[in-house]
Amino acid sequence: MLKHKKYLAAIALAAMTLSSCSEDFLEIKPRGTDLESNYYQNQEEAFNGLVAVYDVVGMQSGGYVTKLTALNSASDDHFAGGGGPNDVTSIQVWSNYTLDPATGPQGDLWSKGFSGVFRANVLLQKLPDVPMDEALKARYRAEATFLRAYFYFDLVRLFENVPLFTEPVSTSEMYDVLQADPAEVYAQIEADILAALPDLPAQLNLETEAGRATEGLARAVLGKVYLEQEKFPQAAEQFEMVNGTPGGTSQYGYKLLDNYADLFEVDNKYNSESIFEVSYTNTSNGDWGCVGCTEGNLLNIMVGPRGYNPIAENAPDYVSGWSFLTVTEGLYEAMKNDPRKSATIADLDSLENAGAVTYEKGYNNTGYFLEKFAGRQKDRSTGGGVMELNFRQNIYEIRLADSYLLEAEALVRGSGNTSRAQDLLDAVRARVGLPSVPVTIDSILEERRLELAGEGHRWFDLIRNGRAAEVLASKGFVAGKHEILPIPLLELDNTLIEQNQEYGGTK
Repeated sequence: MLKHKKYLAAIALAAMTLSSCSEDFLEIKPRGTDLESNYYQNQEEAFNGLVAVYDVVGMQSGGYVTKLTALNSASDDHFAGGGGPNDVTSIQVWSNYTLDPATGPQGDLWSKGFSGVFRANVLLQKLPDVPMDEALKARYRAEATFLRAYFYFDLVRLFENVPLFTEPVSTSEMYDVLQADPAEVYAQIEADILAALPDLPAQLNLETEAGRATEGLARAVLGKVYLEQEKFPQAAEQFEMVNGTPGGTSQYGYKLLDNYADLFEVDNKYNSESIFEVSYTNTSNGDWGCVGCTEGNLLNIMVGPRGYNPIAENAPDYVSGWSFLTVTEGLYEAMKNDPRKSATIADLDSLENAGAVTYEKGYNNTGYFLEKFAGRQKDRSTGGGVMELNFRQNIYEIRLADSYLLEAEALVRGSGNTSRAQDLLDAVRARVGLPSVPVTIDSILEERRLELAGEGHRWFDLIRNGRAAEVLASKGFVAGKHEILPIPLLELDNTLIEQNQEYGGTK
């Protein structure tokens, strides 16, 4: 997401057209039609429209649902947690696999994806007539086209059967849209990224452009798209261009950080390992009147230990949080001897047993919390708004270690080229002082679990590799049903959209 939060106030007019506050993407159509016709008159307004597209990447719902919290809760590494079984019900029911078309995170995730698609399509429609530098216009077009593909990739993975829009939908057409074949959606995603690549920059000026799409980012996402479809040679080719020589600096300037824990230092934004990250700020003055309007990171307050009370002088300076996404015993056991554990898991029970702290035992309490994102006193906002809604830690969407391990997966599952796959796996492990282990799909997936714990990748990894039914059985996962989410009920009212058959529909 774009670094320049100051521009968000400037797009208020555009946002009236490009609304994301609706629960239902079909409700977007009545708003701002007249204003839209008078907007996009110059380069500044085109840029504001582009910022509006990027802003959806980090969208957080007023009900405290984000892509990261939802995906983590659904995995074997986290419980939903919180204050009780009805605390943010949307993620509770995905965590224990009791979700149904009426209850779950699907409404927020659907709305987010189609808000992004809608904003991108409006900008792409308007750009040709904007009087501005043609090279700059080509870049804006490439960014919007890439972002449309990025949003659709999440939508098709989560819901499978989704409408495919490549231009704004008119009022008269809104309730007559049909779902596309998933293969058609994937083909459009590929076409969009390939079309965007020539006009995306290889690198950015981080002082003025941090968070915008680059050629390296587009290739990383394209690699993920190919991998999802088991197009292994194509996936490996894209990832290799992103990754370069394992352990070295790639053609796009990406390089693994020397110190793993530095990845989660709040001030270490847009570092050499970052390929794409969601930007948050403590300057939006978010308050309880509109939780979904804050530009602060909700995850920081959500995952902190509830009722936290430091006693010892050297106790960690966690902010008392809401105890969501408690870490499972399974992840703790997998990581207990791993060098990354201290940067990943906060062991509150050990601290309490040592007399250093006390804390309230919330729902699904295991004593283990997500250290990577637990809010700290040193990072509290001292500006306007409420403290809880104004943390500024960024979140990685894609980072280089992720891309290394995805290339290794593509190689092992595809060509069987274990030599480069071994080098990629070794580079990730060597960064934290771990010895080489033989490269297999099992060792790659285990490394992804440990390296990327809490970063929202585990559930997709399990689904993609056919491991979810076995690994998530104890949480209630049903094979042949829970690989996708139900279509939100609101989308079925007075439309031609059909429910997924896994949830009682015919699609």
